[in-house]
Amino acid sequence: MKLRSKIAALATGFICTCSIAENYFVTSPSDYESIAKSLEAGDNVVLANGEWEDFELLLAGQGTAEEPITLSAEEAGKVILTGQSNLRLVGQHLIVSGLTFRDGYTPSSAVIEFRRNKEAVAFDSRVTNVVIENYSNPDRFESDFWVSMYGQRNRVDHSAFVGKTNKGVTFAVRLNTEESQSNHHRIDHNYFGHRPELGSNGGETLRIGTSHYSLSDSFTLVENNVFDRTNGEVEIISVKSGKNTIRNNLFYEARGTLTLRHGNGNLIEGNVFLGNGVDHTGGVRIINADQVVRNNYFEGLRGYRFGSGFTVMNGVPNSPINRYHQVDNALIENNTLVDVSHIQFAAGSDDERSAAPINSTFRNNLIVNTDGKSPFTAFDSVDGINFSNNLTVGFNDEMLGRSDTLDEDQLARDERGLLSTKDNLRIGASRLQAATFEAVGPQWYEKKRSDIYFGAGREITISPNEDAIFDAIEAAQDGDVIVLSPGSYNVRKVLPVSRIISIVAKDPSETTISFERQTLFEIRNHGSLRLEGLTISGAESPDSSGNTVIRTQKWGMFRNYRLELLNNTFESLDINRSFHLFESGARAFATEIIIQGNTISDVSGNLLVLDKEIDDLGIYNAEYVTITDNTLSNVKGSLISLYRGGRDESTFGPHFLLANNNIDNVGSSEALVYLHGVQVTSIKENSFKNSGPIVIEHTVGEPISRIESNCFQSTGEISVVELVAPGNHTAHLDNPSC
Repeated sequence: MKLRSKIAALATGFICTCSIAENYFVTSPSDYESIAKSLEAGDNVVLANGEWEDFELLLAGQGTAEEPITLSAEEAGKVILTGQSNLRLVGQHLIVSGLTFRDGYTPSSAVIEFRRNKEAVAFDSRVTNVVIENYSNPDRFESDFWVSMYGQRNRVDHSAFVGKTNKGVTFAVRLNTEESQSNHHRIDHNYFGHRPELGSNGGETLRIGTSHYSLSDSFTLVENNVFDRTNGEVEIISVKSGKNTIRNNLFYEARGTLTLRHGNGNLIEGNVFLGNGVDHTGGVRIINADQVVRNNYFEGLRGYRFGSGFTVMNGVPNSPINRYHQVDNALIENNTLVDVSHIQFAAGSDDERSAAPINSTFRNNLIVNTDGKSPFTAFDSVDGINFSNNLTVGFNDEMLGRSDTLDEDQLARDERGLLSTKDNLRIGASRLQAATFEAVGPQWYEKKRSDIYFGAGREITISPNEDAIFDAIEAAQDGDVIVLSPGSYNVRKVLPVSRIISIVAKDPSETTISFERQTLFEIRNHGSLRLEGLTISGAESPDSSGNTVIRTQKWGMFRNYRLELLNNTFESLDINRSFHLFESGARAFATEIIIQGNTISDVSGNLLVLDKEIDDLGIYNAEYVTITDNTLSNVKGSLISLYRGGRDESTFGPHFLLANNNIDNVGSSEALVYLHGVQVTSIKENSFKNSGPIVIEHTVGEPISRIESNCFQSTGEISVVELVAPGNHTAHLDNPSC
């Protein structure tokens, strides 16, 4: 440790014995420990540039408003905390700035925590200009938080939180002691970057309170932040306390909603929700009493049900604290909703949630739908909502009562592209000042907003030499395309896929791969795989059960992956029983699987095994599975086994599409298709011959299943069963004889 300066103050005729601020330049954790317990008001600690591994940093002390205790990086963004590091603040008037957490995960319950323990918390303190990026526990369902705010009057600003992949809220405001209630925290000008789908409950980006303390007021202010593709689960922000203000934030292509889950008297104003037509993008969901939602802008949102563009819920009569309190005295005014697919009232109505909204108002809102369809749906009585002075463009709806209509030529877009009326009608949102990407996060931090796609990198051409594919994969970078020259490739090692790579045939008619191990490709963390134009044979694989062409690593997948199989031929996958085309490991999660234009024949197992989450916790193995334009024959097992168990309603999928395939002798020993708990199913325009039954088991979430325009010949009966909802199944079946 080096003391950069120690200021002594002497005056003519007397000596000042007051406390003198120190400036500390610290180069190691041990140096920091030597001064950490003696920090006083006005002291400044600077951490040297470089990597600080396994550094559990505690900043404790009693600063003042005029002389805070500060801890900062020598250069913002160049102090990197890696491994198992974290930060705790305890005391008063503390400021931390310029740190980056990456390449590791917290050993405790949070990366940044405004407390030392339950008894000692922080007040009037600030974390600014900090980045936490891809700092996730490798056990996908080991829960932790990235930021936990305790105490009162603390602030987190101009920071970035990007890429959380394990369970647990990204940013939590905790109210579990009296010292942390009525806290008046401020969360502003932060960049909440992409959070991929978790495939389970527990993927919120921001949570304020919990159900246990939801009748307490928090007075937390969340303003001028950007939520960019924060897709962890259906609740982007989960408000579970009272008297919070959420204003002037931008939600960009974010799947889910700002949910007023518990607590009363919250204010939602000045926010902009831009879905750009992305699936499951939503707006605001209202529950509980005295909520105010005003002057917000919603456009291009495609979510439905609990993830709709705008939702007002039904409640539970005399609800326990952790369920759904009735909507009472909600004020919804001066909002603009443009091309929002679903605006739902009394959503979730069922035998338990039977209390419709009361004493509420929906007024002065502008609703524009250019497709001519009304976005409004009521699932129960809306007599408790007063609709007045709303304007519609492109449709009419009796639910709105006496409302006026406008023509599209009476609307105009402002400099940010937001739509409003040309005349000052005081209808809809106005004078919006929501955050922009440029104004949030640290200025030195580059916001990497686009994913790396297949084919975005170099082309690497190889010849059929020993280990040629293995060596090419080892040398590849994200986005690279490995081009196989004509010939036969015999693979003697498992091919590990830990980057985003494509393997394509230069001449699809003359490129064959065989393999000697029980699997050909293993997708690992950070990996995604596209195969195109290849012929893959299982004839040389071991004569043992349980072979697979492609699998994920069996355990420990904490990064989502993508798989695309395009225009390939898969053959002779029957050397022994249970030879699968693809098998997911437990806790692995595919953002998307696309099987298109392939010829697949002679398979002794299943084509897609996505059923490893059998503990019924609402977890599943794939978000989107699309199987189109394939020729499939002689498959003893199922075409797909896709399972999502449990009764949790906080996820989006799975989604399954099976279209325009020729299917012959598939699933005769089991089910042709087995789907349990799938939320959206479309099976259409396929030809089925000599195959097993389609088995669909509906659970929670009001699943949508459509089986239509298929040709069935000598194929098992379709079975759709409701395992939760009473009565007949809700699937749409329309398959004319062929």
